[in-house]
Amino acid sequence: MVENYKPIYTAKEVSKVLQVNPGTVYNLMNQGKLPYLLLGSRKIRGTDLERFIETYPIENKEELKQ
Repeated sequence: MVENYKPIYTAKEVSKVLQVNPGTVYNLMNQGKLPYLLLGSRKIRGTDLERFIETYPIENKEELKQ
Protein backbone atom coordinates (compact mmCIF):
# COMPACT_ATOMS: atom_id res chain seq x y z
CA MET A 1 0.00 0.00 0.00
CA VAL A 2 1.30 3.45 -0.91
CA GLU A 3 1.28 5.95 1.93
CA ASN A 4 -0.01 9.50 1.55
CA TYR A 5 2.66 12.16 1.21
CA LYS A 6 3.27 14.54 4.07
CA PRO A 7 3.73 18.27 3.45
CA ILE A 8 7.37 18.35 4.70
CA TYR A 9 10.06 15.64 4.99
CA THR A 10 13.51 15.52 6.54
CA ALA A 11 16.39 14.07 4.54
CA LYS A 12 16.24 10.95 6.70
CA GLU A 13 12.52 10.51 5.97
CA VAL A 14 13.13 11.00 2.24
CA SER A 15 15.86 8.38 2.36
CA LYS A 16 13.33 5.89 3.74
CA VAL A 17 10.79 6.75 1.02
CA LEU A 18 13.40 6.40 -1.74
CA GLN A 19 15.03 3.41 -0.03
CA VAL A 20 18.52 4.95 -0.21
CA ASN A 21 20.91 6.18 2.45
CA PRO A 22 20.65 9.79 3.72
CA GLY A 23 23.96 10.65 2.02
CA THR A 24 22.37 9.96 -1.35
CA VAL A 25 19.54 12.37 -0.51
CA TYR A 26 22.04 15.08 0.43
CA ASN A 27 23.94 14.45 -2.82
CA LEU A 28 20.70 14.86 -4.80
CA MET A 29 20.03 18.14 -2.98
CA ASN A 30 23.61 19.38 -3.50
CA GLN A 31 23.38 18.56 -7.23
CA GLY A 32 20.16 20.57 -7.53
CA LYS A 33 18.13 17.49 -8.48
CA LEU A 34 15.97 17.55 -5.33
CA PRO A 35 14.78 21.00 -4.19
CA TYR A 36 14.72 21.76 -0.48
CA LEU A 37 13.81 24.44 2.01
CA LEU A 38 16.23 25.64 4.67
CA LEU A 39 14.11 25.59 7.83
CA GLY A 40 16.69 25.08 10.56
CA SER A 41 17.90 22.12 8.53
CA ARG A 42 17.12 21.03 4.99
CA LYS A 43 13.50 20.00 4.48
CA ILE A 44 11.88 18.63 1.33
CA ARG A 45 8.31 19.49 0.38
CA GLY A 46 6.10 16.49 -0.32
CA THR A 47 5.13 17.98 -3.68
CA ASP A 48 8.81 18.29 -4.67
CA LEU A 49 9.49 14.71 -3.60
CA GLU A 50 6.53 13.47 -5.64
CA ARG A 51 7.69 15.47 -8.68
CA PHE A 52 11.23 14.09 -8.26
CA ILE A 53 9.95 10.51 -8.20
CA GLU A 54 7.62 11.03 -11.17
CA THR A 55 10.28 12.67 -13.36
CA TYR A 56 13.31 10.56 -12.40
CA PRO A 57 14.69 8.78 -15.50
CA ILE A 58 13.62 5.15 -15.84
CA GLU A 59 16.09 2.60 -17.13
CA ASN A 60 14.90 0.77 -20.20
CA LYS A 61 15.59 -2.95 -19.83
CA GLU A 62 15.61 -3.38 -23.62
CA GLU A 63 18.52 -0.92 -23.90
CA LEU A 64 20.41 -2.79 -21.19
CA LYS A 65 20.24 -6.06 -23.18
CA GLN A 66 22.08 -4.57 -26.15
